[in-house]
Amino acid sequence: MTDSTEPARDERAEPPVEPPAGAAGSAGSAGSATEAGSGSSPGPGRRRSGRPGRPLVVLEGVNKHFGDLHVLRDIDLVIHEGEVVVVIGPSGSGKSTLCRTINRLETIESGSISVDGKPLPEEGKALAKLRAEVGMVFQSFNLFAHKTILDNVTLGPVKVRGAGKEQARTRAQELLERVGVAHQAGKYPAQLSGGQQQRVAIARSLAMDPKVMLFDEPTSALDPEMITEVLDVMISLADAGMTMVVVTHEMGFARRAADRVVFMSDGEIVEQAAPEEFFTNPRSARAKDFLGKILTH
Repeated sequence: MTDSTEPARDERAEPPVEPPAGAAGSAGSAGSATEAGSGSSPGPGRRRSGRPGRPLVVLEGVNKHFGDLHVLRDIDLVIHEGEVVVVIGPSGSGKSTLCRTINRLETIESGSISVDGKPLPEEGKALAKLRAEVGMVFQSFNLFAHKTILDNVTLGPVKVRGAGKEQARTRAQELLERVGVAHQAGKYPAQLSGGQQQRVAIARSLAMDPKVMLFDEPTSALDPEMITEVLDVMISLADAGMTMVVVTHEMGFARRAADRVVFMSDGEIVEQAAPEEFFTNPRSARAKDFLGKILTH
């Protein structure tokens, strides 16, 4: 769930003309927060290519308040192309707010954020373009209830990217096949399970050809038996080289899919490391306490 100290707000799906963030979704390991999957990661952007990619998302000195609550404190973070960064921490630590600032669903008060070398636009067409290139998958699925699954996936490319309808439909069918729901293309969202709807949301985001995908607790609203199918899709995206920032409580996914784990507490990045290093040898007392609680229940 989103951080409990943050005020309630709508999780907006991208409108077809100016999407707030190409909806997307994705893959993962089978696993709950108690899983202890194995596997080490060599460092930023190196899990697949053997060398770090170029900096794609850069946050420098980012601060954010909700009233008197200082939810982001001097955040410095670089996400490299092709890197999977998993953000974890206790509720109220600022994880979801951090994720939402990257496509300006939340504004910041100081500091800077750039995507692919360009400062985050404040508004207008430039911001709409940025949101089309930064996919986002929310806790809720945000599908258009009155449109078929196929139409949900084709709408963005046609309205925003200017793709031809037949081209968009062909691409949508390929993506629905990729996430395992091609046989549901003619149905409406209410006819699908929660896990299937989240996979459609991932396909919809991928249809916009995003440069980076943001996942804000993508499995928290799902029944336990549906979590694995969504995480498996996310893992396949990671293995294919998609740049991903994932806020999650799924520790098994973090160990299996992440290049880097970022641990937050009280609005700060307390430490960050490759998964094996973080889970077996956390440096800070706060991380040790967090892992001691979450991995033993």
